[in-house]
Amino acid sequence: MVPREYPAVGFAVAIFLLVQLGALALVPGFFESGYQAVENPEDPAISLLFIGVILVATALMLAAFKYDLDRVVRGFILFASGMLAWYVFSVLVPPVYALIPGVLVVLGLLYHPEWYVIDLTGVVMGAGAAGLFGISFGLLPCILLLSALAVYDAISVYGTEHMLSLAEGVMELRIPVVLVVPLSLSYSLLDDDFAGPEAGEEQTPEEGEEQIPDEGEEQIPDEGEEGEDESPRRDAFFIGLGDAVMPAIMVASAAFFSPAPNYDVPIIAVNLPAIGAMVGTLLGLLVLLRWVMRGRAHAGLPLLNGGAIGGYLLASLAAGVTLAEALGVAGFF
Repeated sequence: MVPREYPAVGFAVAIFLLVQLGALALVPGFFESGYQAVENPEDPAISLLFIGVILVATALMLAAFKYDLDRVVRGFILFASGMLAWYVFSVLVPPVYALIPGVLVVLGLLYHPEWYVIDLTGVVMGAGAAGLFGISFGLLPCILLLSALAVYDAISVYGTEHMLSLAEGVMELRIPVVLVVPLSLSYSLLDDDFAGPEAGEEQTPEEGEEQIPDEGEEQIPDEGEEGEDESPRRDAFFIGLGDAVMPAIMVASAAFFSPAPNYDVPIIAVNLPAIGAMVGTLLGLLVLLRWVMRGRAHAGLPLLNGGAIGGYLLASLAAGVTLAEALGVAGFF
């Protein structure tokens, strides 16, 4: 990693932290507003249902890109962005007034999808999604969900590689499905044509030209690459929004469902297990960011979700919660 990349690492960590803190701040309001999505959040079957929804949504998006229905995908994401923004602000102001930021989000993405608009929207969407799912997935369903998605992410990147095709499709749409981390103050997402090498393909930039990755997944160096000065220069790197949301669900679920006592902290609902999940996620992120600057595509959820679950379990034990309670299986015995 070269010095110009250090601020970008801090920026990426800040985005993840904002998503986590935002989710914790929204948890009480979402529950009081009746936004819990399922009747029994302790039912492990809801994890299977959600995974099925993800698989279907992924297949539909890939089909849309294949048949040149990019506008349909973009329109759906814009609508979802506005809806999530409305959910978030409806717990802060009366629902009718929450329509204003919801509409502003859609207009911003529609007419000026610059990187800071994408990232700001991503933080709002990520915090809202993590808060909603956090109060809807009990501890066991949450752990099962994150574990399954970590395996799926690894298969879809290293095995079938269809996640790379999906990432390539959404990048050019300039929608908040990926978070943009610029490495240059002069970087503009609107001017980026994403003309770079395919995943894993080596390409030597021409004099004065910088390489930019053309996929939204975290990246690792190709085998045999060593040395800090061998990292290809670029103006930005990209991280999937789901990589920030999924571990944040563990953070929110821990704060809401864990029997560990909550701390008396203004605005947010937090306890030691939730803090452990946050720390574990950020440690996993730092490991990923060590490799994100160069090489081929790398699956992010194995480290991020693994860090969230591991940090949560260790902090739960430290808080005096039994392993059975932490895993959410105590009620089955």
